[in-house]
Amino acid sequence: MTSTLTYGPRAGQLRAAPRVLIVSGSVGAGHDGAARELAGRLGAAGADVVIRDFLTAIPRPVAGFLREGYMSTVSYVPFAFELLFRRLERRGVLWTIEKAVCRWAENSVRDWVADHRPDVVVSTYPLASQTIGDLRASGDLAVPAVTYLTDPAVHVSWLHPAVNAHLTVTEAANAQGAADYPTTDFAVGGPLVPARFAEPLGAAERAALARELGLPADRPVALLVSGSLGLGDVLGTVREVAAGEVTPLVLCGRNQALRQRLGDEHGVVALGWRDDVHRLMQVADVLVQNAGGLSFTEALVAGLPAVTYRPIPGHGRANARVLDAAGLAPWARTSAELHEHLHAAWLRPRTAPAFPDPARHILAILQAAPIARWAA
Repeated sequence: MTSTLTYGPRAGQLRAAPRVLIVSGSVGAGHDGAARELAGRLGAAGADVVIRDFLTAIPRPVAGFLREGYMSTVSYVPFAFELLFRRLERRGVLWTIEKAVCRWAENSVRDWVADHRPDVVVSTYPLASQTIGDLRASGDLAVPAVTYLTDPAVHVSWLHPAVNAHLTVTEAANAQGAADYPTTDFAVGGPLVPARFAEPLGAAERAALARELGLPADRPVALLVSGSLGLGDVLGTVREVAAGEVTPLVLCGRNQALRQRLGDEHGVVALGWRDDVHRLMQVADVLVQNAGGLSFTEALVAGLPAVTYRPIPGHGRANARVLDAAGLAPWARTSAELHEHLHAAWLRPRTAPAFPDPARHILAILQAAPIARWAA
């Protein structure tokens, strides 16, 4: 994502139009995807919205470590990432390091605030939430701040006592957060994915897409996702899905090496980066996921049943626990359980539930607070 994106009317607009600053983080695609969707909805409602990337506010080597270090650790030393994730909850040395990274970003965030003069600041990335919260606690940020949690599982890095509201995607995340962090106020915001995910394909269009992809008509199709980076033991999962007489339709994201490896697997349809995931979710019968991020939220809106298998360490396993406990996506621990869940999902009626709109929470905050805080 570029460092700055703007939404809503700018040239000649009235100063009374509310201004929103959204701070995301270009690690994977989930944080940026939520930020863009929220900005689009707020812009359509008349707000002047700017998105900034937290990783441009910190030294480049640190930003590179957050991006590449995350991928490398999850891929090659997953036990270490799980350990780091759990240790952060203790607020020890790792927490001190995380807060130091957040302090590096403070000057840039102050500049973004001074430049855009927002009436509310929204974070869709945990470290951004910490920086914004610290600025509010010190009095350097006078306007309300909101965190939108893109993960189903609430983690300490998302939370700051000076942030005014913590919005979750589902009631399951809301309940888990309230139970594990009773001093923090949570509200169910709802998913931030485009409306097209809730729009079903016609029978003819669905059949044409299946033919285009080379999907057989006599067996269920499982859409396999592993984030934009193609993380986790995707090859092993693909083989186990295929062994259950289910066709794997695999989104490899930006991981071209993964797509090439899967190209040699019989009966597997491996795809690179796609802009029509909403259509793929309409042609699939079940989602198999390992992270619980944006793809799961998209499936939730599409009414596509989901199964978690071999979740990645850290937030992936935490998300799996929350989704499994809430009945939103069973966590299959064995290949036999995986096959059972896949075929059960194939037979399940498909329904797209209704959700609240997170943009309405932000607009309500804007309506409750005075707009003209800044000098002309």
